[in-house]
Amino acid sequence: MSFVPRLKAGIFVCALVRRAEVAGASAYVARKGNEEAGAVIIKIVRLDGTCLVLNQARAGDGELVWSRPLGDWTDEARAQTWFEKQIKFDPDLWLVEIEDRAGRAFVDEKIV
Repeated sequence: MSFVPRLKAGIFVCALVRRAEVAGASAYVARKGNEEAGAVIIKIVRLDGTCLVLNQARAGDGELVWSRPLGDWTDEARAQTWFEKQIKFDPDLWLVEIEDRAGRAFVDEKIV
């Protein structure tokens, strides 16, 4: 396996927000984490009361993927409860919220 430098969290988040906005979605940082290496969680809101939560993970081969810790689309109250638990566990994490009726994630990596 070759060494691939990891993009700093702050730079990744800025690029994600910009990518979503260019495509016509609304995106913002709901919680700012550690600029260098904070974990990133994405909340995709379809504006119908449902959302999809994506969490960074590594596949068995070391590849960066996005997992769905709450399964498919869920209600926002359930997602908020999960976020609060994650923040207690990792106070350095980022939370990016994307509002998009089509439910697009704007990430290149695989969603599993």
